[in-house]
Amino acid sequence: MADQVRGKRVEDALNILKFVPKRSASILAKTLRSAVANAEATQSVDVDRLYVKRITVDEGGMWKRFMPRAMGRATRVRKRLSHITVVVDEKG
Repeated sequence: MADQVRGKRVEDALNILKFVPKRSASILAKTLRSAVANAEATQSVDVDRLYVKRITVDEGGMWKRFMPRAMGRATRVRKRLSHITVVVDEKG
């Protein structure tokens, strides 16, 4: 999903993420809206001219849990996490 919105205007990227039926799309849209709000609050930028300059999804930590199995055994369950980085910039 990150590849589909990279380089697009913020408004177009949010529209793409809104209509894609994947779980990751809503998470990326929430992160992108947060980046736009952060840029608007901390810098004097025009929100209509923003575009997605860089977006990366990197591997994060891992929660390690155990699931009970047959005959008293246990299996390790690794719940993987990820780090999402969104950089927006103003065109022109």
